[in-house]
Amino acid sequence: MWKTEEIKRLAAVLTLFSEKKIVSNFSDMDRIFLNTPLKDGKAVASELLQGQAAHLPQQAAQWIKERAVTGLVILKNGQVAHEDYFHATTAADLRINWSVSKSYLSALFGILLDEGVFDNINAPVAYYVPALRNTAYKDATIKDVLQMSSGVQFDEDYLAFFSDINKMGRVLALGGSMDAFTTKQNNSFAAPGAGWKYVSIDTHVIGMVIRGATGQDIPELLTEKIIGPMGLEADPFYLTDGHGTSFVLGGLNTTTRDNARFGQMFANGGRWNDQQIVPAEWVENSTTASAKTAPGEIGYGYQWWIPVGSKPGQFMARGIYGQYIYIDRINNVVIAVHGADRNFRDPGVNEQNEAMFRLISESL
Repeated sequence: MWKTEEIKRLAAVLTLFSEKKIVSNFSDMDRIFLNTPLKDGKAVASELLQGQAAHLPQQAAQWIKERAVTGLVILKNGQVAHEDYFHATTAADLRINWSVSKSYLSALFGILLDEGVFDNINAPVAYYVPALRNTAYKDATIKDVLQMSSGVQFDEDYLAFFSDINKMGRVLALGGSMDAFTTKQNNSFAAPGAGWKYVSIDTHVIGMVIRGATGQDIPELLTEKIIGPMGLEADPFYLTDGHGTSFVLGGLNTTTRDNARFGQMFANGGRWNDQQIVPAEWVENSTTASAKTAPGEIGYGYQWWIPVGSKPGQFMARGIYGQYIYIDRINNVVIAVHGADRNFRDPGVNEQNEAMFRLISESL
């Protein structure tokens, strides 16, 4: 017989994105799912200075409404130029980042690589995770999974009940093991490194590799290497499965202000609080379009997106339902967005969002 808590979590998953509940759900994921906090008792919140107030472009008001934006923080030259919250959310809300979480994990990997935990990114993932030796990941390298180029067959359709990504979500909700789910992936559509296809399970493999190499959990490492040194103003938390394994591909919950801090740290070349947190070389390499995406389409680096038409230093983290951290190092602008956009998959929405970010950035 299923446990009561498991039934409650499954019921919550089935209504997670409903029109009436999506906004409140995204601010209360710790109530719905198993989770673990990222606490650093020694950390002091870093100051986020108020700068000159910005007048947003006229089109921004309609965009905010259409895209169901819940939190918007804009930094210019490292200072707050605009901050607002909608749909009864507040600055204190810890909201689900979805795939913006991937870029945090990439930053952590870059730090560990610089520290010598890994010799290079061309090592096979199975070297650090022997359980992957008899799976579709048996020949994949760390670089392959960083670039979403593992070649593993994985259905990423968020709106299809029986897609692989939603099956993984139900494993999470029911307290199963995401590691066990990953080691059951045996089908490939291409050889590793041969092409690009966005499959979130590749990010879970990055987490497995980090855990295998260090013997430490991701929350512990992320707190030590990034959360604590940055001095975030609110303790984030990760959603976890029933074995305490963090949902690193989409389960990090933060405030919009703290996402802006993280974005500004990357805009600063990895520096924050007069400290080099992420190696400058990793900032450059991870945010450069290096994956084999189709010509003329959006670029991809190491768990970061590079919009079409971007110049060097313009890139973003992106998550479903309207989560973004847009970074423009040319204009020194960072735009952090949380949202509850149920129409995020409509044709042209991503391009509309990118165009708005450019318009805002160039107007400041």
